[in-house]
Amino acid sequence: MRRLHFLSALMTFASAWWSVGMADDSPLPCKLGLSAFLGPPRVELQQLFVGERFPNVVVTSAGTVLATWGSRRYQVRRSQDGGASWTESLVVAEPGFHGGGVTVDEISGRILIFVEREHPPALLTVFQSLDDGLTWEPFPVVIRPDVRGNIPSMHMCEAGLTLLHGPKVGRLIRPARVYQGPKGYNTAIFSDDGGKTWTPSEPFPEEGTGEGAIVELSDGRLYYSSRKHWFPEPPYRHERLFGWSFDGGESWRELQFSPVLPDGPRYRGLEARGANYNGHFGMMAGLTRLPVSAEDILLYSNADWDGHERIRLTVWVSFDGGRSWPIKRLVFKGPSAYSSLAAGRPGTPTDGWIYVLFEGGEKSPYEGGYLARFNLSWVLQGEPTGDGGIPGWVSPLTE
Repeated sequence: MRRLHFLSALMTFASAWWSVGMADDSPLPCKLGLSAFLGPPRVELQQLFVGERFPNVVVTSAGTVLATWGSRRYQVRRSQDGGASWTESLVVAEPGFHGGGVTVDEISGRILIFVEREHPPALLTVFQSLDDGLTWEPFPVVIRPDVRGNIPSMHMCEAGLTLLHGPKVGRLIRPARVYQGPKGYNTAIFSDDGGKTWTPSEPFPEEGTGEGAIVELSDGRLYYSSRKHWFPEPPYRHERLFGWSFDGGESWRELQFSPVLPDGPRYRGLEARGANYNGHFGMMAGLTRLPVSAEDILLYSNADWDGHERIRLTVWVSFDGGRSWPIKRLVFKGPSAYSSLAAGRPGTPTDGWIYVLFEGGEKSPYEGGYLARFNLSWVLQGEPTGDGGIPGWVSPLTE
């Protein structure tokens, strides 16, 4: 019965997406789901944890917001009213180092979390919840080596997802990485059996990458946003690196640097190590796609600063699947670091909300974690970047 319930939910959710091909030239109301994210601008900020790091935020199939984190203890908090109030934190594993990649299986409703014993590479335990995040139990998995013989580590990535388009519908996929000294490389792991067995993709075709994020676009392509912390030689880049998959996450290609999105603080020092290894630019970022038919509206979060400090947590919005990012808005001007984004689900208390869970504090970005929830209208009142503009099908609905 559980499987039938979630299959029905998936079919309902997918029906909105299936109208993509018919809605491009249709009247504005046919862009299903957009109006919930507009209306009067709204934003709220609250602190969810202290003294820990490494956040992920997801919205479950039932519309519950799950906030997860942990550098010593892996913890979870739940909200069933769209993020207005939260349960006390539940310790899932101690010791427990957050592996990122929290994954909601849209077919079964299973939620998977990835916990490493300490900073990776380290022993990995996967936990599952079958009751919307109330309880957790170990879930045996097999993670195969990649084509280079390496078994990926999990830390520290954006949430995973279930593919809803193309021949791999139902596939679970999440970012992962391989540690190799100062270099290493990003990858993804995917499962076609509900999370029991995971196969790595081909390596991300760029050394010195990690802490990735993946979203699926309405045509089935996957967009991979990557941190880049190492360069073999100058010039050292400060822009975010991204690439594409056209085969359900089995390979990545067409890599390029964004002309607008920063890969964390844009440190411009000249010393070799400071400018070339993991210290003054490059940072885990948030990435999500709004559940709006006919359009690929993406949001990205990271620090926005020309110095080396990790401050000014900001969100950017794209209306064309990541090709341009015309608007940005400051969320938190103080010290802030790693972040994770999630979008609300239609027909639940989360509908119309966008969530960013990030590290932050008054004096240090590592004092704890804050959650901001806001709508698209609030972001659209931000600062133009000069990289494209707001499409006409959005503007009339924001007036």
